[in-house]
Amino acid sequence: MSPSAAELLRWYDRHRRTLPWRALPGQGADPYHVWLSEIMLQQTTVTAVIPYFERFTQLFPTVGDLARADADTVMGAWAGLGYYARARNLHACAQVVARDLGGRFPDTVDGLRALPGIGPYTAAAIAAIAFGRPVVPVDGNVERVTTRLFAMTDPLPRARPAIARQAAHLNDDPLAHARPSDFAQALFDLGAGICTPRTPACALCPWRDACAGLRQGIAATLPRKTPKAPRPTRYGVHFHLTDASGGLLLHRRAETGLLGGTLGLPGPQWRAERWSMEEGLRHAPAGRPAPQWRHVGEVRHVFTHFTLIVDVYAARIERFPNSIARSGGLVHPQDQLQQMGIASLMRKCIALAATPTE
Repeated sequence: MSPSAAELLRWYDRHRRTLPWRALPGQGADPYHVWLSEIMLQQTTVTAVIPYFERFTQLFPTVGDLARADADTVMGAWAGLGYYARARNLHACAQVVARDLGGRFPDTVDGLRALPGIGPYTAAAIAAIAFGRPVVPVDGNVERVTTRLFAMTDPLPRARPAIARQAAHLNDDPLAHARPSDFAQALFDLGAGICTPRTPACALCPWRDACAGLRQGIAATLPRKTPKAPRPTRYGVHFHLTDASGGLLLHRRAETGLLGGTLGLPGPQWRAERWSMEEGLRHAPAGRPAPQWRHVGEVRHVFTHFTLIVDVYAARIERFPNSIARSGGLVHPQDQLQQMGIASLMRKCIALAATPTE
């Protein structure tokens, strides 16, 4: 039995989520809001994204406002969402749309994919939701729904191409083509609220009669995944250096790589071996007189592919020498750090160094 678009859309009309970027029934979607939310939702939950989306749309009401903002302001508003390449691409995309496209997003999948930071899924999501293109965006929710509907038991990630091909036919029903924006969002809501990763609410599902996974009693076990390799541990050293006027020494990280383009505490590259105190202090910022470094503790931070353990050292000097600027250092007042593009890892290190010790 093929899943019925009519049944899914009837369920959606009764149970659709109210989200700050989602148009109300009968209203057209704002492409800027759809694009912004889809970039934020990559690797991030709806609950976490909502306050960031609301802050962004207050600071940058239009794509032109975002394009005109300086990079540090954008990174500051993004700080805490992680995956900072998204923020850099978000800003670059806004500038292309404002400068080259008159502030209007392309209305086709191919046109959207040509923009910075927009891949196949995001292009399909914007095209379907904002412009009514009859395509199926395949995110984690749609992937899960598809594997259960068709009892696809090959494990991820190897099965992803086959799942995407199968998902592309979910909207073959003419009713889905008549309401492409609602149909795409209905699939998202079905996966988020009914066909959940654990203990799916199959009895409430509008597609339960069509679900091969449910008939075979394996729906809750899908999608299957290849076991992950153990997450390795890496080690870092970072230095919290302040002066008598309340300035904090920061360095801007390289544009590429993790936390790219963000401001953070100086320190050497992370590595697989733990740093001894003697070895770590060889990379400490210089000052006159020489800073008296003290070890204030360690910070543990989990990235997608590894766990990082950072030893944090702190010191205070009377004033920063001019050589700090020549070596790429930036001194910022500590009371202004909340508005800056500092990643959550570095905020943890700063908070640890600022905690009074007995």
